[in-house]
Amino acid sequence: MTRKAIIITSIGIVIGAISGYLYYHFVGCATGSCAITSKPVNSTLYGSLLGGLLFNMFVKEEKNRN
Repeated sequence: MTRKAIIITSIGIVIGAISGYLYYHFVGCATGSCAITSKPVNSTLYGSLLGGLLFNMFVKEEKNRN
């Protein structure tokens, strides 16, 4: 991975973590029976995973010119 790819993926992880926590805080799960949104740690980790994967799609791979 190039330095640019690591930076883009890291930004996605941070934005995803913030989004996951905000989803827990504003939407959440009132009963506590939801697997992802019942705890802030779960929703933050899930959001960071999705954010990293989403932003990683925008990384362009270098072509080998052999």
